[in-house]
Amino acid sequence: MSGDDRQNEDDRQNELAREHKERQAKRAAEHTSKSRRNTFIGAAVAVVVVAGGIFAATTLVNNDGSEPASAQASPSASAPALPSAGPTALPTTKPKKASDISCTYKRDDSVPHKYVGLPGKKPNLKLSTMTVSTNHGDIVIDVDPNATPCSVNSMAFLAKKHFYDKTKCHRLAKPETSGLFLLQCGDPQAKADGKNPTDGQGNAGYVFGDEAVGTIPYGRGVVFLTQPLDAEGQNSSQFAISLSDENTQIEPLYSVLGMVKSGLEILDKVAEDGVIVNADDITGDGGSTAPKNPVIIKRVTLK
Repeated sequence: MSGDDRQNEDDRQNELAREHKERQAKRAAEHTSKSRRNTFIGAAVAVVVVAGGIFAATTLVNNDGSEPASAQASPSASAPALPSAGPTALPTTKPKKASDISCTYKRDDSVPHKYVGLPGKKPNLKLSTMTVSTNHGDIVIDVDPNATPCSVNSMAFLAKKHFYDKTKCHRLAKPETSGLFLLQCGDPQAKADGKNPTDGQGNAGYVFGDEAVGTIPYGRGVVFLTQPLDAEGQNSSQFAISLSDENTQIEPLYSVLGMVKSGLEILDKVAEDGVIVNADDITGDGGSTAPKNPVIIKRVTLK
């Protein structure tokens, strides 16, 4: 190969590398595209730090299960610090009548999914706990269907259909990798190997509206549904468990599902074992940073 040929080849490789980086940057910026639907976007785009303050909850849940008004961030230099243990209970809500609530679930087959049908429109308002049985032990979560009737109804439906059986929690976000500390589960197609580019994209083949957004900050123990930044009404099967009060920095965009009653120490131990870092997850280019010690859901039950 002549000198000119080698130079041309080098120029071509440099051009290809530049184009690849540009494509990566573009995909990371397009965080609301279908390929990222129903995933929890990383700290670079999902977290807003409010200097010297906390988020003020201004959202009320509509009785008919429709989308509530948006919560707003309210920075304040004199805002009190959150307790180190995080919220201890869900806000008290007034009892409702199931006959007054009608939940709407819409089919969505635009992403990888496992479809087991649509939940009924009328929720069971007597449910109070959700137990996530894993290979490490049980995580018991207090839920309040009076606050989030359609979210709890969806979880109960999927649990009865064994949707979560043998699924893997695909993302373990830690402060050193993403600025957050949480475990994310609910993608039925996830391999949780830190390599699969579609981890975090899967859902239950339907979506539904937001509930209880902004009622409490996402402190340690809070369980919330996940969807892309700037998306509304795209809740499905995925949920996240907050492992730190530092997550109160997360913008109040996600529906609160419940509060962990017991079992957080199980996830603390898993987190100590580390993560399989996926650079594409950090840049928003696909896949997820998975726990080195896999978290496998055996079953989910609500009662």
